[in-house]
Amino acid sequence: MILSENEVPAIVKFIRMSPHKVRRVLDQIRGRSYREALIILEFMPYRACEPILKLLRSAAANAEHNNGFDRANLVVSQAYADMGSSLKRFRPRAQGRAYQILKPTCSITITVKPMEES
Repeated sequence: MILSENEVPAIVKFIRMSPHKVRRVLDQIRGRSYREALIILEFMPYRACEPILKLLRSAAANAEHNNGFDRANLVVSQAYADMGSSLKRFRPRAQGRAYQILKPTCSITITVKPMEES
């Protein structure tokens, strides 16, 4: 992750969710303003919206507290999800066998920056 001087990241790891399902939501908020992204996440019906909403609020709080940026002028510059480690579980099957079940986790990164004045 390469950041410019005015970009502020927030990262959450080991979310018990498939990164494929998280990316579906992140694609909707990438490039939008902070307030617009909040509204979109509030009304989307997906389970992935809750941790993303918390992470977006954390990124805005980081920008406000650490860099002194105004929340009203923030825009989501980067938003992506990477594969984490998988929890391995076993399901008993017939004749003493067992099938492996993989429960995926993911890492979500959201980066915000102030809007350019034009």
